[in-house]
Amino acid sequence: MTSVAPSRSQADEFSTLQEIERRVLWLSTAIIHHANQVRPNPGGLKVGGHQASSASMVSIMSALYFRHLRPQDRVSVKPHASPVLHAINYLLGELDEKYLTTLREFGGLQSYPSRSKDPDPVDYSTGSVGIGATAPIWGALSRRYVDATLGGAGTGRQYSLVGDAELDEGAIWEAILDPAVGELGEIVWIVDLNRQSLDRVVPNIAAEKLQGMFAAAGWQVLTLKYGRVLEELFARTGGAALRRRIDTMANPEYQRLLRCPAAELRNRLAGEDTEIATLLSTLDDDALVAAVRDLGGHDQGSLDWAFHNIDDNRPTVIFAYTVKGWKLPTQGHPQNHSSLLKPEQFAELATQLGTSADAPWQRFDPDTPEGKLCSAAAERLRREPITAHQVAELPTDIGRTPSGVATTQAALGRVLLDLTRQSPEAARRIVTVSPDVSSSTNLGGWVNKVGVWSAAERTDWFADDAETLLHWRERPTGQHIELGIAEVNLVGLLGELGATWSRWGQPLLPIGVLYDPFVERALEPWSFGIYAGGQSILVGTPSGVTLAPEGGAHQSIKTPSIGIEQPGCVSYEPAFAIDTEWTLLASLAQLGKPGGSSAYLRLSTRPVDQTLAAVPTDPAARERRRRQVVAGAYPLRRVANPKVTIAVMGAVTPEALAAADRLDQAGVPADVVCVTNPGLLFQALRARQGRESADSWILDQVFPADRAAPLVTVLDGHPHTLAFLGTINRVPTTTLGVTRFGQSGGLEDVYRHHGLDTDSIIRAALDLAG
Repeated sequence: MTSVAPSRSQADEFSTLQEIERRVLWLSTAIIHHANQVRPNPGGLKVGGHQASSASMVSIMSALYFRHLRPQDRVSVKPHASPVLHAINYLLGELDEKYLTTLREFGGLQSYPSRSKDPDPVDYSTGSVGIGATAPIWGALSRRYVDATLGGAGTGRQYSLVGDAELDEGAIWEAILDPAVGELGEIVWIVDLNRQSLDRVVPNIAAEKLQGMFAAAGWQVLTLKYGRVLEELFARTGGAALRRRIDTMANPEYQRLLRCPAAELRNRLAGEDTEIATLLSTLDDDALVAAVRDLGGHDQGSLDWAFHNIDDNRPTVIFAYTVKGWKLPTQGHPQNHSSLLKPEQFAELATQLGTSADAPWQRFDPDTPEGKLCSAAAERLRREPITAHQVAELPTDIGRTPSGVATTQAALGRVLLDLTRQSPEAARRIVTVSPDVSSSTNLGGWVNKVGVWSAAERTDWFADDAETLLHWRERPTGQHIELGIAEVNLVGLLGELGATWSRWGQPLLPIGVLYDPFVERALEPWSFGIYAGGQSILVGTPSGVTLAPEGGAHQSIKTPSIGIEQPGCVSYEPAFAIDTEWTLLASLAQLGKPGGSSAYLRLSTRPVDQTLAAVPTDPAARERRRRQVVAGAYPLRRVANPKVTIAVMGAVTPEALAAADRLDQAGVPADVVCVTNPGLLFQALRARQGRESADSWILDQVFPADRAAPLVTVLDGHPHTLAFLGTINRVPTTTLGVTRFGQSGGLEDVYRHHGLDTDSIIRAALDLAG
């Protein structure tokens, strides 16, 4: 853009805003300084913080919060600028002064913005690089979904304040390129283009290439490169040469200029170019030093222009050139990322900014122009309390007893359809998401029933094709969202769909379905979504080496232990269709409410005889079985005087039962316990030890001490998942499972290869029984 001189009234407004900007710079710097240089630190471990990264965002965030943000808008703040957010919230009256001294202290301000842990308003938790930046994309889509299907979510922009180095993350581009994103005009990204990463000045950041990539994805691209002072200098004689000189110099060379005194700066800039030298000679030293730092991301007039020129019909990205460490002694230094001001530098900064190092937490006098602007902004940004809605009661048992041969994967789609009939009010809050695998994960019937969500209704050109079984009816009331093949996008959207209960008061019941081998790819961003307050169900199917013909490339091994290790999540691996129904219903009941929980279901495409489940016919006994299934395990077969117990999970249950039959014939009676959730059993064990608050009754019912016997555990996954079960009654234990990559083959061959077959179970049991 070409900078335009502000009017007199604008100049006064910008002058007031610049005073607030200076105070925000001071407060954000002081918050970090106190945590590292003032607060006692008996442990000696570095507290940390990012004064330079915060400083580069001060101008942008001051313009946004004190001039342009609306109460219906939401903002994701780059992780290292969290002190700037807290400083602004403090000036807006949203943060008590007592917290300013608690950065990174237990119970205090978090290292990075946190919706669930910080004491002041935070719209999006950030900290996992790339994930916080993309969260507003999925927040925008979730808000539209809620408003279209349930109502009450309203409108508003979704801002992401992004560090330029964050654009290296693949999650950024996976999100930007999804076809649905180009329709979300409420998305606004502001890139803090300070051209520095953690270790260095980035030599070839190629801003033009990045801008072209956004433009190719259909985004509006605005660039704020130079401020008004430099633009006016460029308009003078010799200015065109100066612009070319700065435009063409490498990033490290420009950053080096920020470290130079005026005399050296003149020599480096002009070199042998007399035209540039003549132009620079018209500036005194202070004016020259200030001009070199006059970038668009620190010019309030340029920022104001950009905010006023956002096109709300498509996503927008604003590239704002900034100085890392702006106005700090460390500005432009290649290693300033986590550097801290020394006490004497901090005192000098106080003098420079007109504050006090001895009384650092001063707000503006309410009668000053700055105080009035803070009060007006606080009033403008005040949000009305949300009205919390509740999910209609879900059944715990559909009442059907599956027979014949079925898979746990197919049971998922069947339960969803059953809910539309048995509990339609609750079912209307279910939303499924998949990365282009709906038909191959048995969601076809559900998709045909509820339709596919899109921002606008689209024509189904295959509606009259008799051979088309999956009907792709896209409309704003659909309940299935189809994404491209990008698992990170899937769980990013799940996290935001799972947070609508706390954002807009409308709880959803989101279920994401993907192939289990790719759960690990999605696990970190899904985990971060759980940390941020999102509650959802992730279904991995098909899973394990049971997907025998697919070979080692598509055979998941480590996923069964997720439920033990992932906070905020329960994990189920059902063996039968009825187990799938009960665990899915129990998981849905934990979504969309304070204190709720996410869930991970690991399903299979192996056809299994459902009569092996031996579901009790007596209603009371059936309910007892259901409670055991949901609590983590149930006795599938009991014998008199067992000499061994087989604890089995998931798809290999038929092998365990067949092994028990043959062991009984060999005079080694065997109990069979079907494990559905090792994580809950582990919690129960820790509760029995007094180390966790949880129920332990399930251990007494499934592993009673009077039936303790040597234990064989077996599952289609890593054997360590169930290894702890032997400690319940301190019995000899052999653990069977998958510990190496597989290969393509028939099911029997693959099971034999990994030691999951009936013979392997029998041998392990006989070895233990003696």
